[in-house]
Amino acid sequence: MMGVRVLCFVLMVLITPYGWYTWVFALGAVFLPYVAVVFANVGATDRVARSVNPERQITAPVAAEPAPAPTERVLRIQESAPPPRRGEGE
Repeated sequence: MMGVRVLCFVLMVLITPYGWYTWVFALGAVFLPYVAVVFANVGATDRVARSVNPERQITAPVAAEPAPAPTERVLRIQESAPPPRRGEGE
């Protein structure tokens, strides 16, 4: 369709004397992209939509025993007072 559009542009400019057919070529050059997009979009929707079962498809394995509790590892950070400056507190 884009090749036909380019041909419409070329024929619109090259064929003289200008007349009613010039307008036909101009309309073809203007509206062919719209028609091409409509045809492309219609072709994309020809698939049949199917419903999806909302239930879970994969079952999780049953755990035999609970996972062991993690050991407590806590890192504690405390700020200490800065060392006294030289000349202070002496």
